[in-house]
Amino acid sequence: MCGIVGGIAQRDVAAILLEGLRRLEYRGYDSAGMAVLAAPGQLGRIRALGKVQRLAEAMEQHPLPGTLGIAHTRWATHGEPAERNAHPHVCRDRCALVHNGIIENHGLLRQAQEANGHVFTSETDSEVIAHAIYDQLTQGVALLAAVRATVATLEGAYALGVIDTQDADHLVAARQGSPLVIGLGFGENFIASDVFALLPVTQRFIFLEEGDLAEIRRDQVRVFDRDGQPVTRPVRESTLSADAVKRGEYRHYMQKEIFEQPRALADTLEGRLSADHVLPEAFGQKAPDILKKIRAVQIVACGTSYHAGLVARHWLESTTPIGCQVEVASEYRYRRHVAPDHALFVAISQSGETADTLAALRLAKRLGYAATLTICNVPESSLVRESDLILLTHAGPEIGVASTKAFTTQLTALLLLTAALGRYAGLIDTTEAELAASLRALPGRARDFLALDARVALIAEQFADKHHALFLGRGDQYPIALEGALKLKEISYIHAEAYPAGELKHGPLALIDESMPVIAVAPNNGLLEKLRSNLEEVRARGGQLYVFADERLAMASQPGVTIIPVPHVDGLIAPILFTIPLQLLAYHVAVLKGTDVDQPRNLAKSVTVE
Repeated sequence: MCGIVGGIAQRDVAAILLEGLRRLEYRGYDSAGMAVLAAPGQLGRIRALGKVQRLAEAMEQHPLPGTLGIAHTRWATHGEPAERNAHPHVCRDRCALVHNGIIENHGLLRQAQEANGHVFTSETDSEVIAHAIYDQLTQGVALLAAVRATVATLEGAYALGVIDTQDADHLVAARQGSPLVIGLGFGENFIASDVFALLPVTQRFIFLEEGDLAEIRRDQVRVFDRDGQPVTRPVRESTLSADAVKRGEYRHYMQKEIFEQPRALADTLEGRLSADHVLPEAFGQKAPDILKKIRAVQIVACGTSYHAGLVARHWLESTTPIGCQVEVASEYRYRRHVAPDHALFVAISQSGETADTLAALRLAKRLGYAATLTICNVPESSLVRESDLILLTHAGPEIGVASTKAFTTQLTALLLLTAALGRYAGLIDTTEAELAASLRALPGRARDFLALDARVALIAEQFADKHHALFLGRGDQYPIALEGALKLKEISYIHAEAYPAGELKHGPLALIDESMPVIAVAPNNGLLEKLRSNLEEVRARGGQLYVFADERLAMASQPGVTIIPVPHVDGLIAPILFTIPLQLLAYHVAVLKGTDVDQPRNLAKSVTVE
């Protein structure tokens, strides 16, 4: 969703806030804005439609001096992308705020405020918050109490940074459902949607919890829980460096993150494998006692993480006697459920703040699942804090909106889970030692698949003028086909769909012609011959086939069929590795089409509202 940053210092803060916005731009880039208080009653504000660079250009012409400020980069939910809808919102030159989230009861609040004489200058749900706080301030209520009284009336999700323009000594922050951290400096303190925004100025952070309010001054931070009681939240030292979010030699963040996968996979495996088996303790101290009782798994996730869950279902049910269900989080939370006996609820999310997934986890805890597990890339996220068991993926910062290394590390984590559950429930057709060996080989095999980059770049040239594409896979490769289609549509805007290859004859075959490229993944497994037959169906109808095929298969290119040989890999890890050439294909097609690879239209990285 949106990204917010704010700070109070002994020096001008505008440059710090602007750099923070650049680092948060993956969260939304429909508009950007900043408000800085130079002195009591002297608030400067600049807003710009489009990306943060537009705001930077405007600030070159009209600098914003001052030591207290807030800033925002927006992904539009209520109100079209427009300067009038950009944050910060200001009410009658008294209250300025930035907001990430969605206020579900904004319509009722808006009606009441209009009846009381407020005039709205935007179509956002956020502006009602500014008016509500203003009403408190004009009654003589201090800023902290004004924010506390206002959030008590809000329904939905919010992370807030608020300034009283008559008081240059502090700002107030609040969070409910949307992430917010405090960065601690020396004689200066900051807030932001995540730590990456503040790494140039600090590596010491407080992660606010649900319902927290914070009063931030230059030399002091006070945190209060949802009941208004002062609390002490731990100060954590970040191990990330400011350079971790730089592109370096790469043209795009997405390209960088694709090529970071061998290291990310190695980091995800580190400390979780013995010589011949997965260490169940990697999931938490209580994991062995919990996992040995599990006989069913429910996986809930969204988007790319959902595709990872679909692969995990194949792994679990093909190698263990444990049944597995997978569901999109936004659907799961809106229907009735019966929690199976001895069932583990698994939530998957890169950010750990995906609203639908977080709501599903909370529902699961009420339904009586035996335990909850989160697979996540962000240690201090809400999902991590609220789960019984945790497996962090250690993918590192992922800035590109189209997820790459987060997906392959999620798959790796899920294969670790499969092995850990199989240890107690019994593995079928494999052994712990074999599974551990396959996992240990992953980083090196990923490097082998990345060596396909130049070949895939040439193939991509044949997609530059296409408007539609079809992806095919069978078994555990069908979710990989789904992920390949998602990547292509996300960043190249080519309409791409994926089907189990056996479903071609049940409708999709009608779409096949010479202008519809068909991409298939063909590992060397038991479904190969079935896949060959499916591909013949495509070729017979004039379709243009591109097949990523195991190099040991006797498949050769011919008119209408392009074979891209890929290194031979063991069956269980094949879905993880076959993902890589599909990522490369999507990337190179997008580059050729000239789209904004890292910030595709209409999307944002961290979806913290429905």
